Amino acid sequence: MILVSSCLAGLEVRYNGTHCLNEKINKLVEGNKAVTICPELLGGLLTPREPAEIVGGDGDDVLDGNAKVIGKSGKDVTEFYIKGAYAALEKAKEINATIVVLKENSPSCGSSMIYNGQFVGQKVVGNGVTSALLKRNGLQVISEEQFMESI
Repeated sequence: MILVSSCLAGLEVRYNGTHCLNEKINKLVEGNKAVTICPELLGGLLTPREPAEIVGGDGDDVLDGNAKVIGKSGKDVTEFYIKGAYAALEKAKEINATIVVLKENSPSCGSSMIYNGQFVGQKVVGNGVTSALLKRNGLQVISEEQFMESI
């Protein structure tokens, strides 16, 4: 079973109420070969919500208490992201996920790139909070771009 970011399956759950539909991922969900998750919603955030970025590091640093997830207005939303990451981990275990495909660049789901924490549209190498936790627990986490290259 594959666990995928809800927005990649066409669900309008991104911070601004949009989606990032990937037809191939959506077909997997429709064919009951994949299950959707949105760690940010699982963590208690709503749609729409203020954009957020990791400040002071990446998802691993957030999990270690050395960085925070901050909304554009300056509000600390770290706890929502950590709670959502653990809920996503539980879902991955529940469905015995063999691979996890998450939305690149997200402070939750980025698996190789995230925004730099300055809200200027600049990306840096790093994991989002959920990707970091899933990887720490031995799951294979890839981006939608990596997924498309692998099929």
